[in-house]
Amino acid sequence: MALQIAVHGHFYQPPRDNPWTKEIDPQTSAAPFPNWNERVHAEAYRPNAFARIPSENGERVVNNFERLSFDVGPTLMQWMERADAETYREIVRADEVSRERLGHGNALAQAYHHTILPLGSMRDARTQVRWGLADFRHRFGRDAAGMWLPETAADDATLGVLIDEGVAFTILAPGQGAAWRELGGDWRAVEDESLETRVAYRYEHRDGSGRSLAVFFYDGDISHSIAFGDAGSSAERFVDLFAARVVDGGLVHAATDGETYGHHHVFTDLGLAYALFVEAEKRDVEVTNYAAFLDAHQPEREVRLRPGGTSWSCAHGLGRWKEDCGCSTGGEDGWNQAWRGPLRDALEIVQAAADDAFERVGGRLFADPWAARDDYVRALTGEVSVDHVIGRNASAPLNDAGRAAAQTLLALQESSMSMFTSCGWFFNDVGGIETIQVLRYAARTLELLDELGQPSPQDEFVTMLEQAKSNDPDVGTGADAFRGLDRA
Repeated sequence: MALQIAVHGHFYQPPRDNPWTKEIDPQTSAAPFPNWNERVHAEAYRPNAFARIPSENGERVVNNFERLSFDVGPTLMQWMERADAETYREIVRADEVSRERLGHGNALAQAYHHTILPLGSMRDARTQVRWGLADFRHRFGRDAAGMWLPETAADDATLGVLIDEGVAFTILAPGQGAAWRELGGDWRAVEDESLETRVAYRYEHRDGSGRSLAVFFYDGDISHSIAFGDAGSSAERFVDLFAARVVDGGLVHAATDGETYGHHHVFTDLGLAYALFVEAEKRDVEVTNYAAFLDAHQPEREVRLRPGGTSWSCAHGLGRWKEDCGCSTGGEDGWNQAWRGPLRDALEIVQAAADDAFERVGGRLFADPWAARDDYVRALTGEVSVDHVIGRNASAPLNDAGRAAAQTLLALQESSMSMFTSCGWFFNDVGGIETIQVLRYAARTLELLDELGQPSPQDEFVTMLEQAKSNDPDVGTGADAFRGLDRA
């Protein structure tokens, strides 16, 4: 029996559009490219769709997405569709090719705004999941079997939402499992992240209904070697990592940021191509995907999650997105991230006002304002017009003023949810470009409240931001950064 492997690439960039112009402003830190989307695209996304490797007949061009399990962020796909339609089409086509080869597509859906779902309301988590599934359906022409959770951030409530929305499986880090058992057997505690990763686990809904989804826990050692080592520079070393795990079958699999292949590590897009298209075939290694494996191997074990919410990039659960837990990327010696808590608290003040206005004003215009919000994703993908969404969800025919208010309300919710894009907390300072981006969404959300004639919590918001102190004296505080925003 051939060794079965799967390599998952999580492809994502935070939304970078100016909330007022809907264009990406110049980002000098991305030089020589005009912005970070363009730079990472040139270094990773396009090269992986058109990888050039040597062959007996000269040069062979392959599409790594045909052999990778992958998810691509909805807002990134939206940008790519405009910026490089050729690469966009190749990514979509790769899913079609994998369906022909394996019977199941390589592509997974992703929650829409890359927010840390366990830290928000379950109503927001449900919308993020529904928007992600709808965006996937629009782009790939099929329902998604699996969904990637941003930062693999999960708790019982979040996995319950996935089950409710019909998701068949997700991928988590091995440290996120707390206990497992053979179906019908006794529970065993997971110690030192020693969870068997070559099998799928059944995770049962906490509501007692018996409904479930499958969970794959990726191999942490292999994933770490690819992401932070030099495994991607050698096709032989890459495949060796997987081959060393084989004992008695199962799926040997890794999960990494897609940007690993070319952006984080130069030329690893070529190493990946040679590993998956040449070296794997030479060794009779079967490169598969999660849905195909699950189709043939239903879970025989059950799993429970660690309590409190966990993720793949924070050793402290979810601390990286709410407190000074010690996890950060970049920065200088002595810097802290005590600004994270006040930033989240400030944004939640704005969100509470936006939700209140949406429910009160939207309740007069929509039959169900929250159902209208869920439906709004079809306008964001371009599948239908905003007027169509409003017409479908209005409680009665609306005049021009009513339609304008309804459109502003929907934009308000999209902007409000954008404020919680995970990258706003991920790095090292409140003055970073990703954090400035979420503050821009906050500014736009406050403006939309003003346009609706609704109470603005701006003073309370700014007061809270004053507690988000930058490590850079030139930045000052989050309030200073907010006041200095370019809103044109």
